[in-house]
Amino acid sequence: PVLSATLRALNEALGVPATLWVKESSARNLRHRDFLAPRAALSAAFPRGQVPADAAAAVTSVVGSAVLPVRSCRDTAAGLAVQLHRPEAFRRLLEAPSVPGPATGLAPAAVTLGGSVLLHCPALRGPAALQPRHLRPVLLAEHLARLLRSQGVAVRLVPTLAQEQCPEVLRLLRVDWPSSPGSSAFPDAVSALKRALSRIPCVAGCEQGPGRAAIPKDVICEVHLRSFVEQQELMGYDPNLDGLLVTEEKLQALAELQQAVVQCMVSNPAALPVSCFPDIVPFSKGSCCSIVHVVNCEEEFQQQQLDLLWRILDPGAHTALQKHLVCGPVKVSNPSSPIGADQYFQLRRHQMYEASMMKYGELAQDEAWTDVIDTLTVAAIRFEMLSTAHRSQITLDLEDSSISTKGTKSGAFVMYNCARLATLFNNYERAVEQGTYPPLPPPLEQNYSCLREEGEWLLLFNYILPFPEVLQQAAQLPTCTKGIRITANTEMVCKFLIQLSMDFSSYYSRVHILGEPFPHLFDQMFARLQLLGAVRDMFHSALATLHLPPLNQI
Repeated sequence: PVLSATLRALNEALGVPATLWVKESSARNLRHRDFLAPRAALSAAFPRGQVPADAAAAVTSVVGSAVLPVRSCRDTAAGLAVQLHRPEAFRRLLEAPSVPGPATGLAPAAVTLGGSVLLHCPALRGPAALQPRHLRPVLLAEHLARLLRSQGVAVRLVPTLAQEQCPEVLRLLRVDWPSSPGSSAFPDAVSALKRALSRIPCVAGCEQGPGRAAIPKDVICEVHLRSFVEQQELMGYDPNLDGLLVTEEKLQALAELQQAVVQCMVSNPAALPVSCFPDIVPFSKGSCCSIVHVVNCEEEFQQQQLDLLWRILDPGAHTALQKHLVCGPVKVSNPSSPIGADQYFQLRRHQMYEASMMKYGELAQDEAWTDVIDTLTVAAIRFEMLSTAHRSQITLDLEDSSISTKGTKSGAFVMYNCARLATLFNNYERAVEQGTYPPLPPPLEQNYSCLREEGEWLLLFNYILPFPEVLQQAAQLPTCTKGIRITANTEMVCKFLIQLSMDFSSYYSRVHILGEPFPHLFDQMFARLQLLGAVRDMFHSALATLHLPPLNQI
């Protein structure tokens, strides 16, 4: 990516191993500089803080195919300040493909994901009537899967849902989750797991004894988890884990996970070793399938039990790669009664409809608006669930509709600005057809020196430039950490889109793009359309990771 390459070249120009340079982002600082090597960092990197006399010349002369051209480097009170050659930076970034492909040079934390990732969402194994707290891990897992795929990682989502039992709210939210015509059953794998149970030393029978609670009829046996955790010196598990009553349902869940791992590795047969148990297919350290359980905090304990049972029955490398991505609680403020996920969706949809009626009047009653309101509702809920770090609590204020329909931090605001871009280009194309404007010239023929408005540089430097790194960082899963919990930074995408929408809205409200059809104004109009075309493509690419279609009208 261009940003990483430029920062690396600037550091190499100073001849020190330390990372000195930072990218500026505030409009105030960008009026004077684009990158800064702070004075404190220079003092630590050079003896007595004396920057070599030729440092500015060395920085100014940095070159590279992916390095942005430097116009000047000045030694200021704040440190070494670099300003880029901005017209050339516009040309470099706007002539390149707008939508990034799989990133190269992934950070070490993401390299461990190499081949494939299995994302398991236990919330979909629970009751058919989902609650808002169940939606959070489901939406997070789907979003994470799309982010990982954008980085070239193969992903499988588990469990597979039976089509006739798929909750209606998932369809309304347009959740892209694997399903099959009938329920998935793995009788051979379950039988193999039962046979493996008989050979495990930490398994005990379930005799009914005096003073012991009645044991359900579907219990097969009891497994002592604490002794296994202590013996294996496992870290991060709940200290209250002890006896687990193994049921057919739990074995069925393990069987599906086992089969999903097998399918993940089908494309790499060399990674399939000889089984530790004749009935079970484990994997060696040569395989590469990371398993991530995306679970809400209320169900974390039960998932740890299933994790340990799988480790006990199949002590292979893939079960040792299990990690838990835990979502914080979802609280509903002042609920008169428990609210289901379907009620939550319908409430937000009604609020979106009322807001649209207030803003657009009878237009919002048109049939064409039904899909628009549905899309805005899905965007509002996804941003409510995904714009907060997954480990933090979310509080849903169901009476305050402005959070979802009016605020600048809402999904509806993002979709509104995406639609404004679509309207701009529709108007331009219509004007071209009518002969008002000439067609947009190719990027190579644009005059980017016309882009001198402060907001134009903000859109390029703060969004188009770092966008590939934003997707890359949001997709990172540090699976090599100690313990079983991991964190992800998926909220970066929603926050990026919200901030982009705010800066684009400010620019678009201030600058008239399609001006009078005078030839001497065309160069500036073309350059601005080229810039905003890249912004539009970036909107579409980021929204795709949230499974949100771009709006063409609003």
